[in-house]
Amino acid sequence: MLLDISTLYLVATMMAAMLGGMLLFFGAQESIPALKWWGTAYLLGAASVALWTLAGDALGRLPLLAVNAVGFVACGMVWNASRVFHGRKPNLPGLVLGAMAWVAAGVTLAPEAAELRMTIGAGIVAVYAALTASELWTERRRTLQRRWPAIVVPVLHGLVLMLPILLGDFLRPQDAAFDGSIWLKVFSVELVLYAVGTVFVIFMLVSERAVTVHKTAASMDPLTGMFNRRGFSEASARVIEREAHAGRPVTVLIFDIDHFKSINDRFGHPAGDEILKLFSAIVINTLRITDLSGRIGGEEFAALLPCSLEEGVLAAERVRETFAASGIAVDEGPVDTTVSIGVAGGPAGTELEVLLASADTALYQAKRGGRNRVEAAEELPLSLEKWRRKTAGLSSAQRGGVPNPA
Repeated sequence: MLLDISTLYLVATMMAAMLGGMLLFFGAQESIPALKWWGTAYLLGAASVALWTLAGDALGRLPLLAVNAVGFVACGMVWNASRVFHGRKPNLPGLVLGAMAWVAAGVTLAPEAAELRMTIGAGIVAVYAALTASELWTERRRTLQRRWPAIVVPVLHGLVLMLPILLGDFLRPQDAAFDGSIWLKVFSVELVLYAVGTVFVIFMLVSERAVTVHKTAASMDPLTGMFNRRGFSEASARVIEREAHAGRPVTVLIFDIDHFKSINDRFGHPAGDEILKLFSAIVINTLRITDLSGRIGGEEFAALLPCSLEEGVLAAERVRETFAASGIAVDEGPVDTTVSIGVAGGPAGTELEVLLASADTALYQAKRGGRNRVEAAEELPLSLEKWRRKTAGLSSAQRGGVPNPA
């Protein structure tokens, strides 16, 4: 079946324009700047290819260079869209550098050096494709298995562009039929596939981002920005397992703001909310970046520290002293800002539930002892049995179910 190259390019152009309009629409609807960048890039690229296909022969040398330069700006916008999507600033010099390189090559090279100009143009596009893949690679984190299309699509695009042109330039430089060879048909078909594949990748990334946002919202307390009980439990379980495999102890702190009900009764719930936000900020800023913290109840907070009980008590004292010294005042008078803290620690493998129960008992002792104080659990929680059973089961499975004779 004969494939007309101009028709294929026009099909690619129409598809790119349609997809660009769709991306712009969704970007405006969902307030996603990256989609606007991608949509604009598609429209610019479609306009450039359409003008080159329909009016390329009628345009002079400089107007044609300008039309092609718009296409290279579109490639730069695709790269910048991936930057914007991941919260980085657009690289404006890089946005126009490819177009400037193309114009400079077109002005300086002789008109008969068509193959060299083609190689330079393909190289510019391939570089932008590699930069786009690089941006997505740096954000791989734990979702690499789901993101492999986002990296493979631009890489394949660059390879499909570069390989045939390099073969034509360096292996068959005198072959005048190369311009009309099967490779140009491959390029035009690849443009269609790349346009569709890139939009698929874009919506895959947007969908993944939306799922992440919803998961985060389900695990966060909206007032303080800390973990809620569910989020704190899930994050703590991962930290406890990690520390257990390394043989390191963990410590749990439970905080309860003193006389919080009377604060709400005397000054109103807005003042109470401000106290909660103040205390959450103190906890986050006082503890280490490796420590977990969350709001697990009305005025009750918790923290998990990968450290010994003694270090946990010192951290609790820092929080207590900082909160006590941060007294705030409202129109009705000063607000009492003190907190009682219970601390419990255990060796590697201590379960969160047992640590929380032990810390809660210590917190009760702090309340009975006069409040605004730190109490440590007197006994280590009996928490190792579950972990020992778990590790024993794993060891038995690894040995094929044969009991350890020791």
